[in-house]
Amino acid sequence: MLEWNPNDPDTVKVHYDVSGWSIDQRAELSEALAEADLAHVWEDEEVVVPEELEADVDALFARLEAVLGPFAVALDPDDPGVEYGLDEWPAPDRQTLAHALIVAEIPHRWDGPTLVVAGDAESSVDELLDGIEQGTLVVAGAGEGAPEGALDTLFAASDRLARDPDDRTGRSDLADLVPRLAPAATPYGMSVATWARIIDAARALGDLADDEASSSSDIIGAAQDLRSLVRQYVS
Repeated sequence: MLEWNPNDPDTVKVHYDVSGWSIDQRAELSEALAEADLAHVWEDEEVVVPEELEADVDALFARLEAVLGPFAVALDPDDPGVEYGLDEWPAPDRQTLAHALIVAEIPHRWDGPTLVVAGDAESSVDELLDGIEQGTLVVAGAGEGAPEGALDTLFAASDRLARDPDDRTGRSDLADLVPRLAPAATPYGMSVATWARIIDAARALGDLADDEASSSSDIIGAAQDLRSLVRQYVS
């Protein structure tokens, strides 16, 4: 990791505002920065890096956005905003609204169950609220998770193929499931980054199983890799 002193007045620093990111998304960012050995510090809701790492950090942010995004647009601190008290709304409706605000790129912040939005977005937010209350608003991706039993199926298929690379059931179950997996649609309680790694391993195994030129040892190795990733998440 590059050694640098963020308090050195002669150091040129680059700031990344992640105030619109959720706690889980920030945790994923911290983990990714550490794994990539990219020097950084946190200043309130900003990640600060030395200028010489800007290109590397830009690339990392782009990769994370593809997996974790889209991200919420933070409300300008100077904008008093318009408040909506949603204490009596059920959690699923608030989750739908939160996703809709992100998709619509409406600047906002949450103070517990209270929503504060940009003043010039009030009419748009009113329409979203009406749509949710009337049951007419459907936001693609909101509330969606991984297919039921996905982890069990992945473990069983990888275990079969680790024992026998020609196992038809393992190949068939994998071919049916993998196209339905999406990084953003995670199993309950699993981080997006972990789920993305599992999907990558499942796709790699599926590609090898479909390729007639693949050797048995390659398929077995890929199956063992997937099985190791999934093992701790199945009973």
